[in-house]
Amino acid sequence: MMVHRLGVLEYSEALVRMQKVHESAISDGKNHLLLCSHPKIFTVGCNDKREWPIPVQRSDRGGSVTCHSEGQAIFYFCFQAARPAHFYRRVRNAFDSFFTEVLPAVAFDPKHPGWYLENRKIASVGFRYKGGVSLHGVALNCDVDLMFHNIVPPCGLEGVSATSLSAEGIPLGVEEVQNRLLVLIADSFDITIEER
Repeated sequence: MMVHRLGVLEYSEALVRMQKVHESAISDGKNHLLLCSHPKIFTVGCNDKREWPIPVQRSDRGGSVTCHSEGQAIFYFCFQAARPAHFYRRVRNAFDSFFTEVLPAVAFDPKHPGWYLENRKIASVGFRYKGGVSLHGVALNCDVDLMFHNIVPPCGLEGVSATSLSAEGIPLGVEEVQNRLLVLIADSFDITIEER
């Protein structure tokens, strides 16, 4: 697994980087993982046709409205995914293992894909597949501005609010979360970690 640490960068710039890495993954046959955070922005998946009361950037991923900001650990997967369901299950296993370790009350909701504590959403997931390789990924709230994240309900789900690790009493920063999940992702996919 080739790891690309991108730091904080604009969502539009991240999409360009992801597309280039996706092309590399198709040609080199390797798994690439991009780690980053974005300045404050709301994005919407390509299948969501609703009008939102806030500015949003349309994306070619799945899912509905998602909020990004600094303090959020983002994992963009450009992985070999000839069997998307198998790939998706391995991603879920890695994040399920992380939450089992740090916040066992978190559970994955397959009806509204993401990780929740009761009616509080802590991580979002959305993928697309092209050329046998995945695009997009998972965004996990570590220590974010929850007032901004709750301008609209996560995924437009009434009665659901955003939360974060810090708000739930878990003082883990973005880098530590990324490093811990790198190990779990590598274990779930039975691959080694290579830093770019």
